[in-house]
Amino acid sequence: MRSFLLLLVSIAHAAPCISTSCTEWIALGNGQSRSLVYRTYPLDMKNEGVTRALVVIHGAGRDADNYFRSAVAAAFLAAALDNTLVISPRFASDDNSSCRDSLAANEVNWPCSGDSWRSGGVARNDEKLTSFDFADEILRRLARKDIFPNLAAIVVAGHSAGGQFVTRYEMANQVHDQLGVPVTYLVANPSAYAYLDNTRPAASAYAVSAGALGYVSKPAQGASFRVFSDGRNCTTFDQWPYGLQNRSGYTSRLTSDQLKRQLVARPTVYLLGELDILPLGGFDSSCPAMAQGPTRLARGQAFHKYVTEKFGAAHSLTMVPLCGHNARCMFTAEIALPILFPKPGKTAP
Repeated sequence: MRSFLLLLVSIAHAAPCISTSCTEWIALGNGQSRSLVYRTYPLDMKNEGVTRALVVIHGAGRDADNYFRSAVAAAFLAAALDNTLVISPRFASDDNSSCRDSLAANEVNWPCSGDSWRSGGVARNDEKLTSFDFADEILRRLARKDIFPNLAAIVVAGHSAGGQFVTRYEMANQVHDQLGVPVTYLVANPSAYAYLDNTRPAASAYAVSAGALGYVSKPAQGASFRVFSDGRNCTTFDQWPYGLQNRSGYTSRLTSDQLKRQLVARPTVYLLGELDILPLGGFDSSCPAMAQGPTRLARGQAFHKYVTEKFGAAHSLTMVPLCGHNARCMFTAEIALPILFPKPGKTAP
C-alpha cells in the first residue's frame, strides 16, 4: 500500500500544473518581502524531468495569470509541457493612482511609473530590492542542480512592457555568467529600448512598411543612425530607461561600459509582429520614445540594426506574420515555438 501511495505522489509531481491556481511565493532579500509567480512545477522540489525553463514577463497590465496561460498554450503547441518549467512572475503595484493591484501581506509593491519595474526600479516598500533582483532570484533557483539536475536551457521572454523589462535586464543582470545554464533573452514588441549612445535611427534604419499606418514615404537614404538633433526640446531622450544617462535602481550598480559589453555578448532574439504599427496597448508616444521610431515595429527593426551593425552583437530578429500587439498571437505562433522552447544544446537561432 505504501509503495502504491508513493507511486501516486510521484505521478502527481510529474504532471505539470497548468491552471492559474499554480502559484508560489518567492522570498526576496533578508526580510519577509515576497513576490508571486505562476509556475507549472514547484521551484523547491527535485525534478529530473525538467530540461528547460521559460520565464515569461507580463505587460503593463501586470496580468501574470494571462501570460501564464499564453505560455502554457505555447508549451502545449510545442509538445514541451512535460519537460519545460513555465514561470510567469507578477510585478504587483499599487501607487494609489494608475496602478491599484491588491497586495498580499509582505508582498513587494513594485514601482509603476518613472524608473518602474520594467527597468529595474526600486520597490516602493523595500528600498533594498529592485525588480531585476526578483528576476535574478528566479534564475538562481532554476540553476540549482540539486533541484533541476537536467536543466539545460533558460529562456527569459517578455512582451510589450515585459519586452522592455527583458531588453534592459539582458544588458544589466549580474547572474547570467554565474548560473552554469545557458540563458537566451526574447524581446517581443516593446515600446522603447535603452540606446548606448546619443545617436538615434533615421528612416533608413527600418522598413517602409514599419512606418505609421497610412504614411507612405520615399525610399530612405543616408545614414541609418545620426546624433539626435532635437536634444534641446527633448531633454530626456538619452536618460534611463531610453538611454544610459541618469540611471537609478539596479543598473546604477554598473558602469556604462559594463552594460554595453553585456548587451552585445548575450544571446538575444527580437520577436516582432509584422502588424504592430498601431499606437495601441500603452504605446509610448513620449518624445524620447518617438526619437527611436514611429511604431513598435520600426523601433524593433532599428534597434536590432543598431546593436548588430554598430556594436557587433550577434542578435537575431524574427518577424511573426499576421501578428500585431498581442502576446498570445506572438508566443503561440509556429515561428516562435523553437525560440521559446529550444532543443538541448541550442540557444538563440
